[in-house]
Parts: sequence; C-alpha cells; structure tokens
Amino acid sequence: MTTGHDPASGQPRADAIVVGGGIAGLVVARDLGRAGRRVILLEGSPRLGGEVARHTVAGIDLDAGAESFATRDDTIQTLATQLGLGNEVVAPDPRGAWVVEADGHAFPLPKTGLLGIPGTAMAKDVIDVIGTGAALRAEVDSLLPGFVGAKEQKLGPLVRRRMGSAVLDRLVAPVVMGVHSAHPDVLDVDRVAPGLRGALLQQNSLARAVRHLREMAPGGSAVGGIRGGMVRLVDELEADLVTFGVDVRLETQVRSYDETSVTLADGSRLGASAVVIALGARDSARLDGTLGAQDPTTGLITLATLVVDDHALDAGPRGTGVLIARTGSPDVVGIRAKALTHATIKWAWLAERTDGRHVLRLSYDSPVVDRSTSDAELAGIATEDASRILGMPLAEASVEGFGRVEWDAPYRPPSGAASTSATGVIRVGGAIAGRGLSGVVKDARAKAAALLDPGAA
Repeated sequence: MTTGHDPASGQPRADAIVVGGGIAGLVVARDLGRAGRRVILLEGSPRLGGEVARHTVAGIDLDAGAESFATRDDTIQTLATQLGLGNEVVAPDPRGAWVVEADGHAFPLPKTGLLGIPGTAMAKDVIDVIGTGAALRAEVDSLLPGFVGAKEQKLGPLVRRRMGSAVLDRLVAPVVMGVHSAHPDVLDVDRVAPGLRGALLQQNSLARAVRHLREMAPGGSAVGGIRGGMVRLVDELEADLVTFGVDVRLETQVRSYDETSVTLADGSRLGASAVVIALGARDSARLDGTLGAQDPTTGLITLATLVVDDHALDAGPRGTGVLIARTGSPDVVGIRAKALTHATIKWAWLAERTDGRHVLRLSYDSPVVDRSTSDAELAGIATEDASRILGMPLAEASVEGFGRVEWDAPYRPPSGAASTSATGVIRVGGAIAGRGLSGVVKDARAKAAALLDPGAA
C-alpha cells in the first residue's frame, strides 16, 4: 500500500478504508492499524461488533448474538491471546446438547460427530436416535468409494448420498439449522465444514473423514467461549483501534465505492490505496445495487432470553441445550422455538454470576415470531416452549427477567444474481467466509496479511 494525499479532501490519503464494523471489519482494521497503516473504518450503526454484542437481562450481562466459536483450529484462540484474553478462553460443560423430535422424544446428541454427521454410524448413541435400520444404511458409507458424493457442493446432498435421509433429517439438519439458520440442502460444504470433502476422498468414508477432522482439531470441546462473553473480543478490538490510531466513524452511511475510493451518503468522497467491504450479504447487495425490489425480504431471527429462579433446573435436564428436529413438520408437540440454550449449564462462568438463577435462550425464525409479536406474547411463548423442551413446567412467577434481540436472517442472493463489485475491492465477512466466527476471522486476517505483503499472497 502506498500513501499520498487525497485530492478531494487535501488530507493524507488512507492506506485502507474498511466499510463495516462487524468482527471481520474490526479484525482487518486492527491488523492493518497495528502494522502502522492509516485506516478509516466506516460503520453505519451507532456501535461496532455486528452480531457479537451484549445485552442485560435481570441485571446480568449476556451475549446478544454469537456466544461461542468453533475450535476446529486455533484462529480464535490466537486472536484472543493477542488481545490479552488468552487465559479467558473456556470450554463448555461436557454434557452436550439434546434433540427433541416431532413425537416429543428427547435424546442426547451423539458426541463423536461433526455438525451432526456421526463419526461412527453404528455407535449406540446414534442407533438410539435413528434406529438400527437407518444406522445400517449409514454404515454403507464405509463400503462406498470416496468419490461418491465428493462433488456435491451442498452439505445436505452429500450426507444423503453417503449416509441416507435419516442421518440428514434427524441428526444433521437440527444441528445445522441451529448453528447456521439454514437447511443443509442450501449450505456450501466448503464453508460450513472446511476440509470435509477432501478428507472424504482421502479416507474413503464420510464417517472416517469426520473422525479424521476431529482428530486434527485442537483437543477438547468442539466449541469454546470467552469468560464474560464473546463480546469481550469486540471490547478489546475497539481498544486496539484506539491504540493504533484507526479513524472510526460510526453512523456513517456509504453510497458507493470503487477500488480506491468511497463516496458517503452526504456526497463527500474518501480516497485510499485499498477498499475493504466488510458487510453482510444483504447490505453488500444493497450497496452494489443488486438487491432488487423483487428479492424476498430478509427473514428474522429472534432470540428470547429468560432468567428463571427454579432450582429444578440445577440438574440440567437437557444438558447444555436442545435442538428441535422438525423433519418437515411445521410443529413439534407445540414447540415453536428452533433451539434452546441452557446458558448457565453450558458456561460455568455465567452460573457463577447469576446468584443461583438460570439463563435460558430460545431462538425463533419468522414468521413463527416476527416484529408484530409483542414482548409479552414472546415471553409467554418462550416460557411455554422452555417447559415443553426441558420436560418440566416453568411457573410464570419463576421468570425474573426477559430479553429480546432481533437479527436479520442470512440473506442468500437469488440464483443467477449478478455482482457489480468493483474489481480490486477486498471482501471479508460472513457473506464470503460463512457464518462461523472462526472462519470469518481466519479469512479477514488472511486478507489483511495479503494487503500488508502483496507478494506473499
């Protein structure tokens, strides 16, 4: 990157302008700023962090969005260490999650899997879920050549071809929809399970590929968290932006951009040696002009948090949480939520801060819950759902606090939608790297490194 003066403003030309202050934008701006580059970070909202945020319910500070990260590599551990949080990375309670099916049957999720794909098809905890017949079908995977299904671009068809529909519908779909808010049939394998197709070809079995990837990952749990909440990453990244002199501009709307400039909503223009777009897929499409009026509106993901004073929950009746297996059924024994996290069982640090109360977080998709659903209605729905999911009645009087957070569901451009992205513009974030925090950070850091040393890219 080379610097000079911006002819439009007369000010020293920035080395980079980063559009978007979510985790990806923060990481790029931080890494460039730390290397001494002059960076301008533009964020349209009043705060930084995107979907990594906090809210307070009944006096307890909680994550309002992402509350964990995948530990398949050391990406987040490394970042946390560099931010002074290395000793604050924690593993969840080992009891793991459960699944509730359409008939109300509840069972622990098999432990030796990847996104619900079993590492051993004939394991007892797998048979307990899908039955012996379906497990035998899944075991056929071990007899198929590695190339079968390896060219599938989407996760659902890959699992279906290798292991059958029962594994997909009853194990994989609940996990994937809980994590990625989308069915496996529409998710790219290489985004949500990096290395899986390559391991399949190498191991000649999807189950063995899963075991191989788990063995290659750092030891311990498949996910991790930060003591005090994932939002502490945002706090420390913001602090580093100040330390490294990054020019952060909140509530700043961008009208257009090209590879060396950004035009703001007020018509002013900023120049830079590089422009980095760190926006979500929908905001990026809107800025590019590819979000047409006929595009479907963004769905809504609503998180309902309950703080409950009921010692019957101390035993963790459904482990760290529950995923709802709908398998095409619109209603699961009256349950409207798609997942529940028993946060005070999952995270010991949180249980230490709640004075014996329990934190339950339920997630809903629209139109089951939407903006027309009042807070009182949602609190009632969440309490009823939690009772059914946990298999025990929760009295309304035991609910000491309720919180509501809304996020736009992932936007997927219509098939064939053309991009008008300017040549030479760098793109980072979930629209490029998928929704997982680890993948987003890894991609952002790689692109920041390439900007700092183009010859090494």
